[in-house]
Amino acid sequence: NHTRMTEFILIGFKSQPGSQLFLSVLFSTMYIVTVVGNVCMILIIRMDSTLHTPMYFFLENLSTLDICYSSVITPRATLTLLLDRRNISYNECASQMFFFSLFGTTEAFFLAVMAYDRFTAICNPLLYQVIMSKRLCVLMVMGSYLSGCINCTIQTGFTFSLSFCGPKEIKHFFCEVAAVMHASCSDTFVNELVMLAVCGSIIVGTGLVVFISYGYIIITIVQMPSAESRHKAFSTCSSHMVTICLFFGTVFFMYAQPGATSSPNKSTTISIFYTIVIPMLNPFIYTLRNKEVKRSLKKQLKRK
Repeated sequence: NHTRMTEFILIGFKSQPGSQLFLSVLFSTMYIVTVVGNVCMILIIRMDSTLHTPMYFFLENLSTLDICYSSVITPRATLTLLLDRRNISYNECASQMFFFSLFGTTEAFFLAVMAYDRFTAICNPLLYQVIMSKRLCVLMVMGSYLSGCINCTIQTGFTFSLSFCGPKEIKHFFCEVAAVMHASCSDTFVNELVMLAVCGSIIVGTGLVVFISYGYIIITIVQMPSAESRHKAFSTCSSHMVTICLFFGTVFFMYAQPGATSSPNKSTTISIFYTIVIPMLNPFIYTLRNKEVKRSLKKQLKRK
């Protein structure tokens, strides 16, 4: 006999009670920095007409996505650690998984789109304005979100079609797909195959677009005649390359390494990095390593 599960218990970080207050303060601080940093990035781009280009259109959307991505996880995790209220309802858990998968998948596609944008700008500069039209940019953003919707619907639907008959503990600080799957009393073999096939194809597909694009970019930069043109071309891509390495590095380590999802402590630690740390770092990476953004920021501060 099975009774319908009404709630779960998130037991991530429960084994370190002394560090819960510290983590709650750390998470809340990082969340505030994430929101403020990304909002400032959006305002800088919108207020400066010289930044109304495809590259900054994608960057503005990435900042908006990072705010949403972090907001799905961090506030709930902070309250859980601060108040030690670990119960999460069945519907809230499903919603959190849905939006986490949506924004996480969309970010992977965004990074691939941004890599293609830089490839077009550096390898086909004369045709850049023609190829990267406003219509294409909007379609790419919509396509990224649509891909995210498809993946999160598959992951959430398959996971919550399982039976949960106890224990109802989730060995994580949020409703991550693998963690919820391991709390089920059903056979999860098919679910694991689906997760591997869908997530694997997304990670490999977007990763290939990124690395092939940057392979051509590096070859083109090396072949440029002057050191000044090489430096200028590299400076426009360096911030994006840092973001790509951080995001895809942690995602590959999390989902492509054998046994990673079955190790709660390891997966929890890595999850902190790609759900909380990276959305906070992105605006700083793009600000500190981008001359146009720094120039625009100085201009706006002088006006104020």
